[in-house]
Amino acid sequence: MIEPGRVAVPVPTNPVSLSGLGGTETTTMVLLPRADGLPDIGWVGPSLAATDVRSLTIPASIETTAWNSWLIGSPVSVLPEHARGYLGRPALLGHRVGPDGPGSDWSTAFGPGSVRCDDDSLAVRATDRAAGLELCFEAEAVPGGGLRLRHLLTNVGAGPYVVDALDVVVPVPTGAGEILDFTGRWARERQPQRRALADGQWVREHRRGMRVLDGTGLVVVGNPGFGYGQGEVLGVHLAWSGNHRYAVEQLSSGTAVVRAGELLHPGEMVLAEGETYAMPWVHVAASARGLDGLADATHQYVRSLAAHPSRPAPVMFNPWEAVYLDHDLDTLTALVDISAELGAERFVLDDGWFAGRTSLDDGLGDWTPDPAVWPHGLAPLVDRVHEKGMEFGLWWEPEAVNPNSAVHRDHPDWILRTGDRSPVLERNCYLLDLGREDVRTHLLDAFGRLVAAHRIDFVKWDHNRDQVDGGDSRGTGRPASRRQTLAFRELLDELARRHPGISWESCASGGGRIDLDVLERVQSTWASDVTDPLSRQPIQHWSAQLAPLEYLGAHVTAPVSHQTGRTSVLDLRAATAFFGQFGIQWDLTKVPAHELDRLASWIGLYKRHRALLHTGRLTRVALPDGLLAHGVVARDRSEALFSYAQLDEIVPVPPRLRIPGLDPDRTYRASLITPAAPSVTWEVTGVQASGAALGALGLPGPARAPQSAALVHLRAV
Repeated sequence: MIEPGRVAVPVPTNPVSLSGLGGTETTTMVLLPRADGLPDIGWVGPSLAATDVRSLTIPASIETTAWNSWLIGSPVSVLPEHARGYLGRPALLGHRVGPDGPGSDWSTAFGPGSVRCDDDSLAVRATDRAAGLELCFEAEAVPGGGLRLRHLLTNVGAGPYVVDALDVVVPVPTGAGEILDFTGRWARERQPQRRALADGQWVREHRRGMRVLDGTGLVVVGNPGFGYGQGEVLGVHLAWSGNHRYAVEQLSSGTAVVRAGELLHPGEMVLAEGETYAMPWVHVAASARGLDGLADATHQYVRSLAAHPSRPAPVMFNPWEAVYLDHDLDTLTALVDISAELGAERFVLDDGWFAGRTSLDDGLGDWTPDPAVWPHGLAPLVDRVHEKGMEFGLWWEPEAVNPNSAVHRDHPDWILRTGDRSPVLERNCYLLDLGREDVRTHLLDAFGRLVAAHRIDFVKWDHNRDQVDGGDSRGTGRPASRRQTLAFRELLDELARRHPGISWESCASGGGRIDLDVLERVQSTWASDVTDPLSRQPIQHWSAQLAPLEYLGAHVTAPVSHQTGRTSVLDLRAATAFFGQFGIQWDLTKVPAHELDRLASWIGLYKRHRALLHTGRLTRVALPDGLLAHGVVARDRSEALFSYAQLDEIVPVPPRLRIPGLDPDRTYRASLITPAAPSVTWEVTGVQASGAALGALGLPGPARAPQSAALVHLRAV
């Protein structure tokens, strides 16, 4: 980070470039210095020589934007400004509240800029003396080959400055004509949608706080028709767990940009003199290998983080869909014993263990074991779990509170609210104001007491309500969404510091809190509350665009789905959980012995292959609707593992399964590794072919019944 006020070196006359660290592909940003203002971003994309970008690009201005789009992209300033001739939405929107009231200093003109540049970072600093503002644009190279960018804005003038919006803006590469983003809802997260790039702004805004079920999380622009393994694409992700805004903007001149930033409520960011606003990091990566290339860059970055799990993702058992809120020590002990015998390595006690939790409407906030159910605390269960060689995990939802709880009765003033009114009830709960020190102390102490009484190895941190009317609980009437997001991050960091042996899972009504900021802090995510494999297959398929497979919690549940009522065979349920962090959520006391044996076979299979699954390169294959294929290829290309799922009705002639990414000059032997299933006929075991042939022609497709899946393993010989 470049501190505000730090002396910087003047921008040189030659272009300045920064490239990502390592990675299969490298993203490069080229800055073109200007004497009259901030540098232009001449290029963000696959590596290009800075001198070439300079020679093929002319400075962006009101006079040139109408005819320079035939050059390499259309350069834009590191902070597009109305005063410099940018006729789209300025990157900074704000104003000063002066002696004559609000509205002054609304149009900035920063520059000339200065720069500090080294091998893996650069920073552009500039001042608008008339507006009383200092700007620092930071860029860092990150592992995986991508970059992360952000602005820091400091008020050096007299009187408060109101920041309405501050975005990172990058030019759309030449040839891009299509936008991909994601939408969703509860139990249907991360559904892709596409549209053509056109004049005007296409905007996605999120105001739900830290539960992002319908937000995009990622915007990709690329040449029309880009796919999993082909096409030139640029991906933009805001590493932030709170309100946000993405936009793609094309001017009538042809200049096009992608932008991302925090969505600020009115008056949420007011800078006093000397204060600085540091916006969240925006990750940018480019690939000439389509969406899988982008995913690989992100996965390499996440796997480089200090928080990344240092050991294989354990097989998990969670009794939620077995017992729900009906906790009984004898039943749970039986589930511990059976799951351990099957090969589970972690047992997670879900919702229902704490005081007063007789229904989903009661007890949230009272984080002590219910004495009516647990007269000796959780110790008898925790001890049994550890005796069986498993880790013990616990569910909690620290941000939420039911009106019918001791903590709300004692502290009704602790909830987020606007003015004197309480927000609408959602799931019959409110949100605690984490920005208050007394609330954070309460939660730290409550968790500390749990850890002191029980050896807790894992925490499933849930968050199930939207931040509607989320104002400061102390009666100021001001919005508190940003402060709440920062306080969540600080609380998680402090808990991890105090309890270093615990692994953390991010859950928010399922997959509602999965972003690169939270992935810097957790070792697992819950991809979705829906466990029906037909729903889960596409959710996990697209969740893996951002999060590596080892983060995606995926469970085998009962034959009849709790959420959809559909019936599915064990092999489909297990094959779906296989491509994630494998778990079980099923009343095993009622499962026939032959099904338990089959489940144990799947667990053993997963353990044998999880090292490949959780280190390899994600590879997806385009197939007709109703079919879904994805897999991983070892980084040394010595082996690969793929799933071929039939989700819809039978296909008369099953499409072939191409295996991209293998070494074209090596020979591979195929093996069907799915436990023998009558619903699948796939004569591939023993087939040998070159990596070139497997990538171009592929294996013959399997003949099988609808709602089935088969796994094939390939090893170099």
